[in-house]
Amino acid sequence: AQRMRPLLIFLLTLCSSSSGSGLRCYRCADYTGRCENVQECTFEDSCISLSDQGGKTIRQCIRYTECDVSRLTQMFPSISRFTYRCCNSNLCNSGSTAPAAGPVLVLLWSLLSLWWFWF
Repeated sequence: AQRMRPLLIFLLTLCSSSSGSGLRCYRCADYTGRCENVQECTFEDSCISLSDQGGKTIRQCIRYTECDVSRLTQMFPSISRFTYRCCNSNLCNSGSTAPAAGPVLVLLWSLLSLWWFWF
């Protein structure tokens, strides 16, 4: 059990350091919904997915304090009617409800916990 602790510490550090880096959001403005451009957020703390009535979706980094209708109307003056969603985890503005890494990290943590208990 003692010799396996460095491996466990390494894996836990790896998991926590990947979530501690800067926020990443999808960045695009299109009608397809298949955004593959990733942006590293510099000063922003959220991602936004904003859709207009015509089906165009804008995805990018944004400050969470700017995620309200009045501020977004000022930021996007050419769009009169829209829906939007702001979130604050990596690549959360893809259109899906949860980031893909979440379930993987939970599974990894569960397996490591079981392994640690038995060995």
